[in-house]
Amino acid sequence: MTRQHPSPSGEAALPATTTAQRTLLRKVTSAVVQLTRFTWLEVQCCLFPLAIFAGLAASAVVDLPIARYDALLVYALAVTALFWVLRLETGREVAVIFGFHLIGLALEIFKVHVGSWSYPDEGLLRVGGVPLYSGFMYAAVGSYICQAFRRFDLRVDHFPVVPTAMLAVAAYANFYTHHWLPDVRWLIAVGFVVVLWRSRVAFTVGQARYRMPLSVSFVLIGFFLWVAENAGTFLGAWQYPSQAQIWEMVHTGKWGSWALLVSLSFVLVAAVKMREGRFYGERGATPAVQRR
Repeated sequence: MTRQHPSPSGEAALPATTTAQRTLLRKVTSAVVQLTRFTWLEVQCCLFPLAIFAGLAASAVVDLPIARYDALLVYALAVTALFWVLRLETGREVAVIFGFHLIGLALEIFKVHVGSWSYPDEGLLRVGGVPLYSGFMYAAVGSYICQAFRRFDLRVDHFPVVPTAMLAVAAYANFYTHHWLPDVRWLIAVGFVVVLWRSRVAFTVGQARYRMPLSVSFVLIGFFLWVAENAGTFLGAWQYPSQAQIWEMVHTGKWGSWALLVSLSFVLVAAVKMREGRFYGERGATPAVQRR
């Protein structure tokens, strides 16, 4: 029987909160707290991408003394140097990010050459018609993954290095070859699901530890990169042929493309993380990525 307490007026008060309601309230409160913590950690992981997008937004409305794309290159280099000085990025992470820059720039040069997209604004610092700053948008993906490993204390188990690396290279190559050969991105995507079936990524939020399939994390990151791509094209960072007259959302098929590109990014970072405790970090430390 639920106990009732008299009200000041002498009338019976409403029934006290039941145990079930209190339990539900605690669960909801805990979920909100965890979601807030998770969001704050994500923001910290995205500091470099957020800084790059802040530069894109500012350069779209501010009068600059030099061409916009050249100013963005200077800005991106300054942000990279600042993050290293402030120790937001380690020297090793900066080197990994630079690698992403080169891989992304090579892809950009090819895609612009075949007319997949273009860079409509001015800039002298270009290679093959592609402004040099563009590689930093790929570098931002690398920065996010490096930061996530550190801030979420990521641990990956049962990681099949060789088949995953082969699929990642195939995914990158398909971005080139599908212009002449059949597009096999969905075949590659299925391959990732198969080889990563047992792979799990564990991450920490507050005092709680969570686990999820590694392949699912690729899809989720790919979605947010697709959202970021919409923001980037809206700000004139680059444009697709369909956006030449008026801006429109990027086709959802690009979501899958980004998910595949994330796989390559992850393989590059994982190659470094598998050597923790041997070639860097504390001697004997357990590597963040455990091979299968």
